[in-house]
Amino acid sequence: MFTHGMLDPWFNTAYPVKTFFKTIFWKLFEHKVLRDARGVMFTCDEERRLASGSFAPYSAREYGVGYGTRDVDGDPAVHRSAFAAHVPQVGGRKFILFLSRIHPKKGVDLLINAFARQAGTFPEFDLVIAGPDQTGWTSELQRQARELGVAGRIHWPGMLSGDVKWGAFRSAEFFVLPSHQENFGIAVAEAMALSKPVLITNQVNIWREIEANRAGIVVNDDIDGVAAGLQALCALSEAERDAMGRRGRACFLSRYDLEANAMQLLALFQELTREPDARPQELQTVA
Repeated sequence: MFTHGMLDPWFNTAYPVKTFFKTIFWKLFEHKVLRDARGVMFTCDEERRLASGSFAPYSAREYGVGYGTRDVDGDPAVHRSAFAAHVPQVGGRKFILFLSRIHPKKGVDLLINAFARQAGTFPEFDLVIAGPDQTGWTSELQRQARELGVAGRIHWPGMLSGDVKWGAFRSAEFFVLPSHQENFGIAVAEAMALSKPVLITNQVNIWREIEANRAGIVVNDDIDGVAAGLQALCALSEAERDAMGRRGRACFLSRYDLEANAMQLLALFQELTREPDARPQELQTVA
């Protein structure tokens, strides 16, 4: 069984009414699903740690399994040209990339406020906020940017895919994901695959791995934290950002290359089939 982040206590706080009914359902039925599963899979240790405190009773045979995305192929020059043609308003300027759903959980409002604080210190940087808007929030965020005086330096290309998406990553100075809750963060792994430094909050569950590998900067999910992270990464030299990006690439290859992880996951399934009653005493990591 994969929990896919749904046992994160953040949801209990964000949706208290749903949590009331989920708690009843959990106590009557759902905890048995985890208890009786041969293996309960978590994509990182932080997800596993948080899951045990979400509902009671809790009992599970816990395993950490590799997760991530496929490595990116294709011609980097083609990718960059596709992005430049799709978002010509960037005009070759340096930019910071946010690429995810435009949703309150993702902290886009924090990012705009934080960017406005640093805009005068780093006038050479723009901000690209790319992704689908599933809640109709963009107009409010654009109004916020106008009020803060940074609307002209923020670009909203919508959802990006294919060569344009890879070109956005390749062309950016660094990637930012200021989420209030993120079980994994596929876009973070994609940025690291393309050797880009990442700025994430400590609510993105792979933050410990990013910090340990010095692949980016980890901050609190508030305006002060994100602003400090932006300042730190913008102040780095190009050589320093390149070095951080190379460490991110190494982290991706060792932890988040999905093809390698798929084979490890298959081996774990085979092991659980052979020994269905084996109950590990602590998290078993496959990565």
